[in-house]
Amino acid sequence: MNADPGLDDRDVVEYFKRSYRAVDGLWFMKVEERYGFDTALEIDDDVWRVMPKIQARALKSMMNESEGLESLTRCFAAKLSFEDFEFESSSDGRCVSFQVRRCPWHEIMVRAGRAELNERVGSRICWSELEVWASEFGEGIVPRRGRRICRGDEICEIEFELKNGAEH
Repeated sequence: MNADPGLDDRDVVEYFKRSYRAVDGLWFMKVEERYGFDTALEIDDDVWRVMPKIQARALKSMMNESEGLESLTRCFAAKLSFEDFEFESSSDGRCVSFQVRRCPWHEIMVRAGRAELNERVGSRICWSELEVWASEFGEGIVPRRGRRICRGDEICEIEFELKNGAEH
């Protein structure tokens, strides 16, 4: 029996976003309860070294993208949009810069009363994510970070740059 719940596509997307975020936080807290914060963060880092591969490869396929900085820019912007980040980006052809004004993961930590842990989690997990995203679009792309919301800055600065000699 298939009952129509009367939900539109936006409702369905929001349901899955909330579920995705909830399961991330719940499993972290359960691992933390059993093994402590440091072990939970280490395992979380392991997970977030795999998840971006899945995300990047899925978006590359769905968006018919390939290697290179331009493809990374489009796919990473899509990821940020899908996850409700507020951001702007700019590129000079050799470096793309994202200025994130709103990070939903930061907001979740604050709402959960765990703001004091935000820098430890964000610094490690975001860096892992960025390294993997860069590697999925070519060996010649390197990530960099500047200011970070999790450290108390107003924005996060994320850059992906082509190393010398690397092609677009």
